[in-house]
Amino acid sequence: MNPLRHDFIAACRSSSSLNSSSSSSSSTTKEDQQQKIRYLDVGCGGGIFAESAARLPSTHSVTAIDAAPVIIQVARQHAAKDPLLAGAGPDSKLRYLNTTIENLPSTLSSRNEDPQFDIVTLFEVIEHVDAPSTFLSHLSQHIKPGGWLILSTIARTWTSWFTTNFMAEDVLGIVPKGTHDWNKYINEDELRGYFYKMADEQQWDLSSLRVQGVVYVPGLGWKEVSGSEKVGNYFLGIQKRL
Repeated sequence: MNPLRHDFIAACRSSSSLNSSSSSSSSTTKEDQQQKIRYLDVGCGGGIFAESAARLPSTHSVTAIDAAPVIIQVARQHAAKDPLLAGAGPDSKLRYLNTTIENLPSTLSSRNEDPQFDIVTLFEVIEHVDAPSTFLSHLSQHIKPGGWLILSTIARTWTSWFTTNFMAEDVLGIVPKGTHDWNKYINEDELRGYFYKMADEQQWDLSSLRVQGVVYVPGLGWKEVSGSEKVGNYFLGIQKRL
């Protein structure tokens, strides 16, 4: 799904209403697009997205965090195989931290690092969280003004139950049983409602909110399918006000 993730991020940034409405719109947009991007990848797992983002020439750095120490170790070992990502010093484009979003402020503060990022990503994570509203509130603190939150998750429908719980877990065994809790899936309109409710408090630019449904097509991989956000997997992006 990485190509679609990067395409969605690029589409969000290029459609930025904040950039296009600035006093010198064309030059400002071009300048913003050329700036090196600092990513925060939350719930990074084995680093599939983090590594791909770190390899982009437009990337300044990727900070990837996960609460599971074993997973972080696996991610570090995999990154070490790539000479472009193997560095562990302060100039490395990719670094993994074994921490949670709740503890990240103190972790970055102890390193005297900027706690805010251009893009915060959250891929296939929020549907595993017990308190998504609180979790999103913690995330918002790490997005700089004009920065983006990019996430993907699954709508809570009978279609998603059939594909992720019944087929993927019970029939095909692609993932272990119990991986998905259908009751934690979040519909697109519920996420929209959260951002509308918290827009003023967390400084979200509601005009930037963008949603894209994606569907896995056997033999072809993941494809964008307009309207499919109502029944299954989807991306959502929203920008912080300047």
